[in-house]
Amino acid sequence: MSVHLLKTITVLALVVAVAAAGTTSVSGAFDQRAQRSETTIVTVVKVRGLAWFDRMRTGIRRFAARTGVHARMTAAGDASPRKQAAIIRRLIAQRPDAITVVPNNPASLEAVLARARRAGIVVVTHEASNQRNTDVDIEPFDNRAFGAHLMDRLARCMGGSGKYVAFVGHRSAQSHREWVRGAEARAQARFPGIRRIGRALESLENPDVAYRKAKAVLARHPDIEGFEGSSAEDVAGIGRAVREAGRRDTTCVMGTSTPRTVGSLLTDGSVDRIFLWDPALAGQAQDKLALRLLEGRRVGPGLDLRLPGYRSLKRTAGSPHGLHGSAWIDIDSTNARKFPF
Repeated sequence: MSVHLLKTITVLALVVAVAAAGTTSVSGAFDQRAQRSETTIVTVVKVRGLAWFDRMRTGIRRFAARTGVHARMTAAGDASPRKQAAIIRRLIAQRPDAITVVPNNPASLEAVLARARRAGIVVVTHEASNQRNTDVDIEPFDNRAFGAHLMDRLARCMGGSGKYVAFVGHRSAQSHREWVRGAEARAQARFPGIRRIGRALESLENPDVAYRKAKAVLARHPDIEGFEGSSAEDVAGIGRAVREAGRRDTTCVMGTSTPRTVGSLLTDGSVDRIFLWDPALAGQAQDKLALRLLEGRRVGPGLDLRLPGYRSLKRTAGSPHGLHGSAWIDIDSTNARKFPF
């Protein structure tokens, strides 16, 4: 065999080898993309049809578009803990890779979430710092600190004294309970002239229920000066009752909600101020954590999720699996247009 022929054969062999290697590499990349597109993460929220969770769906869709993960959101037509548990049971049979949940009642989901984890499904919760059967719970902020901040604003509006009433979506909603406790503790520590009347009222995440109960409060307590809402729907119902009673100049209404939910109630002063974290970012944070866990990557204090408000997560005090960011936003009539959701 001539030297020239030997060189030709060698070069051809190298070309084939490189081509084969390149084919393997490209194939591997396609395989990885295919595997990623087959990853399924389902978020189960409290109830469908609310502006809050419509916004969360927007974030989940952004996450899906960016990652190629099949990510979607589902919920029952009302905020029933029983119906929410039933949805999760059905999902377990479908075997998604991960389920993220915003519980109506964390305790009522312990058994079904334990079942999901036994089936090898990653579980991430939100607004449930006391959840035990979860791989991680992600909160937008320290809940007691948020409640204290809400009271600071409410007390300023009330002039440092007077009676107020607190609302929650459900008394079993852990985050809502912590906000209410944080607000009351702040009032006792800094504003001795402010007193909460009775236990927190349940709105069942329904503005009509909040409206009816707020009307009853206004009738029973004509000297009431403040309302604190926890569900995104609370201040919408409360503000409507305050507007109808002609009390918007003498009654302070504040709580967690969105500009779209309260609408003109915020601009005409029936609702004085709302507080929120962006549900779109919260939806992405849940799914990012789920994906990290599926990929075997670290989840813990100091983690940067590369989302505003979730750049350096901290351990949630007293929570078995909790992490929190620093993502709350104050909104009144002057800046509501900056948050069109």
